[in-house]
Amino acid sequence: MNKIGIAIFNQSLHINSYLSFKILGLRKTRFYQLLNNDRGDVPGWVLVVLMTTGLVTAIWTIAAPRLTAILKNSLDTMNGIR
Repeated sequence: MNKIGIAIFNQSLHINSYLSFKILGLRKTRFYQLLNNDRGDVPGWVLVVLMTTGLVTAIWTIAAPRLTAILKNSLDTMNGIR
C-alpha cells in the first residue's frame, strides 16, 4: 500500500473506534434502554381487544333486526323497479 492508502486506512480505523465508543456510551443511557424495551403493554392490548369485541357484539345484537329489515325492504324495492 502507498502512503495515502495507509493514511486512509489508519483514519478509518480511528473513526471506527470512535463511533464504536460513542455507540457503546449511547447503549448505556436510560433513553436507549427505554426505546429498546420489548415488553410492551400486553394486558392493556388484551383489554382493548376484548372491550372492542364486546361493544361490536352488543351493537350488532341490538341493530341486527333493524338492519335486516332495511336490507330486505331495499331489495324488495329494487325487485319492484323491474
